[in-house]
Amino acid sequence: MEQLILAVGECDPANDIICRPENVIELFEFSDPLFTIGPLGFTRTVILIFLAMFIVLALLYFGLRGKGLVPSKFGVAIESLVVFVRDEIAVGIIGPDGIKYYPWLLSIFLFILVGNAFEVTPLINFPITSRMAIPLGLSLLTWVIFVFVGFKKNGLRYVGDLIWPTSVPLALRPLVGLIEFVSTFILRPITLAVRLFANLVAGHLMLTLLLVSGWVFMSSVGDIGLRALIGIPWYVFGLGIYLFEVVVIILQAYIFTLLSAVYVQTSVHPEH
Repeated sequence: MEQLILAVGECDPANDIICRPENVIELFEFSDPLFTIGPLGFTRTVILIFLAMFIVLALLYFGLRGKGLVPSKFGVAIESLVVFVRDEIAVGIIGPDGIKYYPWLLSIFLFILVGNAFEVTPLINFPITSRMAIPLGLSLLTWVIFVFVGFKKNGLRYVGDLIWPTSVPLALRPLVGLIEFVSTFILRPITLAVRLFANLVAGHLMLTLLLVSGWVFMSSVGDIGLRALIGIPWYVFGLGIYLFEVVVIILQAYIFTLLSAVYVQTSVHPEH
């Protein structure tokens, strides 16, 4: 909640209709390290990144280590998640060869899912994927993998099939080839990162503005009287957005992982 309160700033509930920061960037700035180890400074964002990593490791370790005939409900849930990523995304999208990519796909899915979930986690209220460096780093990793796979599987034919697609009419091949080349080697990592980043930033801002505005107005009832009622619809609407963001958190992790698998599949079979 502390980070949400940053949105209050100089909010004046007697004159304002909603509390908003003068600069929304302050909702995402954690430039001052909480502590340092030698030359390394650990900001809140860095700590949350490590926390997300340890949570993912703990989920997989404690969820899959059981050897009993009757697994726990937690074990069943984690195993179902692992099987879903393996069968429906890795093998389902890439094909039989997808099994070799599923540890990577499972890792990015769980990391993004946990990182997104920090948005609605009490006392944190900050999705690490709303820092552009995180989605961009993950998307560049995906880019390196699918480009490497494309050249490894097809050699120079990987580029040839992109710039001269035989499946389209001859007159359209130069235009379609140019579009495919730019899309594959330039736009894919950018759009993959921006999609995740923009959705989490938008959700974080909406929750901040609505919930903080509702809290500020309702807590100022002694000063502004009936005007404090404005806070009720803001807060109720914020709770609705809160539930919606839970869906967005899961959906964006799934979409990022799904598109990563699709890009690998198109590298394996560029003619498609």
